[in-house]
Amino acid sequence: MGKISVITINYNEKEGLRKTIQSVVGQTYADIEYIVIDGGSTDGSKELIETHQDKIHYWISEPDSGIYNAMNKGIRAATGVYLLFMNSGDCFLEPDTVSKAEKLMVDDYGIYYGDLIYFNKRKKKYEDWVFPNKLSLGFFIENSLPHQGSFIKRSLFESISMYNENLKIASDWEFFIVAICIEKVSYKHIGIVISEYDFTGISSDPKNYQLVASEKKITFDKYFSMMIDDYKIIKLLDSKRFRNIIYIKQYRIAWKLLKGFSNFLLLFLPKQDHSYRGYRY
Repeated sequence: MGKISVITINYNEKEGLRKTIQSVVGQTYADIEYIVIDGGSTDGSKELIETHQDKIHYWISEPDSGIYNAMNKGIRAATGVYLLFMNSGDCFLEPDTVSKAEKLMVDDYGIYYGDLIYFNKRKKKYEDWVFPNKLSLGFFIENSLPHQGSFIKRSLFESISMYNENLKIASDWEFFIVAICIEKVSYKHIGIVISEYDFTGISSDPKNYQLVASEKKITFDKYFSMMIDDYKIIKLLDSKRFRNIIYIKQYRIAWKLLKGFSNFLLLFLPKQDHSYRGYRY
């Protein structure tokens, strides 16, 4: 398979960076190129990097304009065949994780992706986060591939694009949806846990959910404008309320009651327009 570049970006997350560096430099796979991009941290992160610089192939500590500006700096510095982003706080599951993954990367797919493990605070235990073997537009509406579990062929960032720096949170999601759903890049689920997911990242913060949604809308308007109405329908079909309706439909009496109540409500609403105004053959 050859060289694999692992890229870590960091800004004032010294303790998370410490965990990630230890995890990466502790990998048994011999041909890892390790790159650390620090955004000019003031919490001692730069000094921590300096203490490990004999095991880091390239690093810088300078101001950047955001997450994806930093990730793009890492991409430009990388020389590996495949790139994986293991940002501050993320850790490989085991010391031989990259070695295990590399043995499963036997063909020439554009993207290989594995699974994650995360700590469920409500249940107070670790759980696997398993991704599907087949990806589709429907999957990407509410989900994405994990950057800390995906090996991306470096050449894709040349043939498709670098990360969109106009987006603050959802640019890696945009890259995956464009690569797979538009450019038809080949992919393969290798079915092993790659890393422990750190839920303290900005995309997991409920305060940023609205921003994520607005950035996804920008991408849909840009690349899938002809499908936007279908997108809204798909979101509706995936809602908890609609799933409840499908569940009720299994029970004849409950279904009749629901239909009766629905018909009663329709008496008080404007009539629906069921006409189809499209071209008729």
